[in-house]
Amino acid sequence: MKAFGKILGLVLLGLLLIIVALGFALSHLFDPNDYKDEIRQIARDKAHIELTLNGDIGWSLFPWLGLELHDASVATLTAPTQPFADLQMLGLSVRVLPLLRKEVQMSDVRVEGLNLRLTRDKSGHGNWQDIGKPAPAIAGNEATAATGSEPAAPAKPDSISQPLKLDIDSLTVNNARVEYNDEQSGQQFSAESIQMSTGAVHEGISIPVKLTAFLGTNKPVMRVKTEVDGKLRFDRILKRYQFEDLKIVGEASGEPLQGKTMTYAAQGQILVDMAANVAEWSGLKLSANQLRALGELKANNLDKTPQITGGLSIAQFDLAKFLDSIGHTLPTMAPGSLSKVEMVSRLSGTPTSLAFDELNLKVDDSTFTGRIAVEDFAKQALRIQLKGDTFDADRYLPPKSAEATGATAARQAEVQGSEAGALASSGDTPLPDAPTKSGWSTSKIIPVTRLKALDLVADIRFDQLTLSKLPIQNAGLKANSKAGLLTLENLSGTLYKGSFAANGSLDVRPILPLAKLQTRINNVPVEKILQSQGKKPPVTGLLTLNSNITGSGDSQSALIQSLNGTASFVLNDGVLLNANLEQQLCRGISILNRKTLSGEPRGKDTPFNELKGSLVLRNGVASNPDLVVRIPGLSVKGDGDIDLRVLGMDYRIGITVEGDQRAMPDPACQVGKNFVGVALPLRCRGPLELGAKACRLDKDGLGKVAAKVTGNKISEKIEEKLGDKVSPELKDALRGLFKR
Repeated sequence: MKAFGKILGLVLLGLLLIIVALGFALSHLFDPNDYKDEIRQIARDKAHIELTLNGDIGWSLFPWLGLELHDASVATLTAPTQPFADLQMLGLSVRVLPLLRKEVQMSDVRVEGLNLRLTRDKSGHGNWQDIGKPAPAIAGNEATAATGSEPAAPAKPDSISQPLKLDIDSLTVNNARVEYNDEQSGQQFSAESIQMSTGAVHEGISIPVKLTAFLGTNKPVMRVKTEVDGKLRFDRILKRYQFEDLKIVGEASGEPLQGKTMTYAAQGQILVDMAANVAEWSGLKLSANQLRALGELKANNLDKTPQITGGLSIAQFDLAKFLDSIGHTLPTMAPGSLSKVEMVSRLSGTPTSLAFDELNLKVDDSTFTGRIAVEDFAKQALRIQLKGDTFDADRYLPPKSAEATGATAARQAEVQGSEAGALASSGDTPLPDAPTKSGWSTSKIIPVTRLKALDLVADIRFDQLTLSKLPIQNAGLKANSKAGLLTLENLSGTLYKGSFAANGSLDVRPILPLAKLQTRINNVPVEKILQSQGKKPPVTGLLTLNSNITGSGDSQSALIQSLNGTASFVLNDGVLLNANLEQQLCRGISILNRKTLSGEPRGKDTPFNELKGSLVLRNGVASNPDLVVRIPGLSVKGDGDIDLRVLGMDYRIGITVEGDQRAMPDPACQVGKNFVGVALPLRCRGPLELGAKACRLDKDGLGKVAAKVTGNKISEKIEEKLGDKVSPELKDALRGLFKR
């Protein structure tokens, strides 16, 4: 037995030596380069691809089946002269015996200079769709196939095939390139200078993976450098794929960034379960320039339209600087605007939309809750539903331009000059000149291009909103914009215990933007409004105003000059400040009485019960034909114009008075029966800010009043002289003669 065992061992050793010798002989005496044509034909017949081998084939047989291909290319049989892939070198080695057990055990796999070109033609057909398909049949073969026997039914496999088990020591890809070209849209994508390396590739274990590449696209022109590092784990039977400790870093530049560069990073754990059609990204950390965020994402229905859910938390950052760093500069704002922004929200979306639900957004000193959504990325359809605590809109307004500052200064100088000479309390100065300087800016204030592209539906409410320095309580804003038409559905709130509401539209589709506005103000202190604008109020009182106006243009000046429409106003329980109309009128009565006032002016203000009227606006000038003021002891009516272009006024006012009603009246200001029904005239002209201080006795009108008073006195004398001696008809005729 020992001899037999020894002999058997020698036989086996001999067979092994013979096999090794045969492998050596085959690998050294047999040259596969002599059979390139046969190899190409096998590739056509079995794999249905056109294989071109321009370089040498290197190989080994045992115990590794080694193969090296140099300078090779692959094309489909439908386009054999247009390779979709080529490479400089492919090197791999496979253990022979494990192949018999359907196990693939490889040593290092190296790919050098791979170039993959994917193209979709104008009809929408991709060249990758023809990979593995037989060549189209030619006419002669079609006839032969038609007369031949029916093909035999394919043999059924004896058992269900099992997937091959992979066992690779490492995979290395150097200097690869992938290009995609869509002739329908003209869109091009590319991944260049691809470098990839892995550790040992085994199913069910963590495989270290490192990848670097330069990504690019032509619409828009973008260039992205990226590096991916992590551990890949996969199970092909369960169809589960995990990327553990994933880290992605890189930087991007191109047209959307307007010449700026964005550095970015992302990390976390990714799981894709194709059997359940779900994917998850947990432990998500993101950064892009100054922005830092944490979150988690989950996607369902991967086989249909993926539905994305998750959460996101963005740490406080400077939004204005961030947007500027990625080439999206905001409209000019006050310094420090949007410098403190942070957000926490739930996410939901699809490949074409994204919504931030349960949103908690902090912007500088304001907090908002609600929802913000982009319903369609392509259309930039923005939907906003927010509730804010306090928001100061004025802090985001830009500084005035040099042109606007100069115009304002010129106007203020003109007003101050008029005010310096306006001693309204005594009324003995000349009438102020009509203003000529405009304080309105000619700088463009309407972002026409942005509004044309804006697709917006917004519903925003505030506990307190500061707008034009006005503290509005319980403010509400509803607006929408589509294709260049911005509609203000409602802007309302309470203001100084009064209320206001407005609605209108802004149409930027015409050459000149067209604005329409309807306003309703109820019992708002007018002096508070004027004081908030930094102006001295000429009048106080509770304002009720209704207006319907239109204007066109893209600057303050153009809009004001084109104002047209109507308005009505009532001012209750008010005071004309720094304007003693009673003293002005006493002066006029004293002139008519040909007497001199003996007393000093008793006050500088004039209280009134009601001031009302209506306005008709034409090209920036408001005509007021029916001004009525109810002042105790006075009846005031007037008409005139308010020139909004220069904020000037020109009024003629008639005032009927009872005279000095004090216990000891000034004799020069007593109103006799000759003054009954006589309206004393005033002329008000000058800057609107002067109010009643711009009013003076109308000397031209006063002459007509004097004539009327003289007629009254003559009529009184006729009555005294004639008594009952003549008929009433004759006395009336004589009175009428002197009153003409």
